[in-house]
Amino acid sequence: MILAHLAQFAHAPLAMYFQDQPQVSFTVMGLWSNMGILAKCVVGILFIMSIWSLAVMIDRALYFSAARKQSREFAPKVAGALKEGRLDEAIKLGDRSKKSHLAEVVTAGLQEFRSFGSGGTITDEQIESSQRALERSEAIVHAKLKKGLGGLATIGSTAPFIGLFGTVVGILNAFQQIATQKTSGIGAVAGGISEALVTTAFGLLVAIPAVMTFNYFTNKVEAFDVEMDNSSSELVDYFIKQGHL
Repeated sequence: MILAHLAQFAHAPLAMYFQDQPQVSFTVMGLWSNMGILAKCVVGILFIMSIWSLAVMIDRALYFSAARKQSREFAPKVAGALKEGRLDEAIKLGDRSKKSHLAEVVTAGLQEFRSFGSGGTITDEQIESSQRALERSEAIVHAKLKKGLGGLATIGSTAPFIGLFGTVVGILNAFQQIATQKTSGIGAVAGGISEALVTTAFGLLVAIPAVMTFNYFTNKVEAFDVEMDNSSSELVDYFIKQGHL
C-alpha cells in the first residue's frame, strides 16, 4: 500500500507540487512591489548616490576639459608676452582664461611680482614673495581640481556595503516568509532572494563606475599638479633672470 502511494506521487505532475507556492514577478515593478520598506530605503539611497556620482563625473569632465583647452591656448601666448617684457599683457591673458589652472597660478605670481613696482632693481625679497604667491595659488587650484572627488571616492567605497545590507535584509525577509507561511521550496524564498540580489547588483552598479572615474580624475589632477609645478618653476627662473639684467 505504501509502495502504491509512492508510485502515485512519482507519476504526479510537478505543477501539483508547486501549485500552492506564491508566484513572484521578476519585472522591475514586480521586484519593487515585493521589497520591504527597509530594502526600498536601501535602493533609494543607492539611487541618490548614483545621481550624485553622475553629477560629479559630468562636472569634473567639463571642468578638466575646459582647463586643458584654455591652458593650451594660454601657455604660448603668455610665454611670448613675458619674452618681450610685456608683464601687463601677460596678466590680462591670465584674467581672460578663467578656467585655466596654469593661468590662475601664473597670474598670481605675476601680480605679486608687479606689486613691488616695475622700476628699480629686482630684489631677492621680491622673488621670494612671488614664489610664495605661486605656492599659495597652486594649493587653491589643487583644491578646486579635487572638488567632488572625495564624495566620489566615498560612494565607490560604501555603495557595495549598502547593497550588501540590502542583501541581508532580503534574506531575512525570505526566512520570515517561510516562518509565517509555513511553506518551503523555491517559491517561498524567491521574493526575498530576488530582493537581495537586486540590492547587491545595484550597489555594484553604483560603485564600479565611481571607483573607475575617481582613479581617472585623480590621475588627471596629478598631471595638472605637475604642469603647475613646472610653470611655477619656469616663472621663478624668469624672475631671477630679470633680476640679473
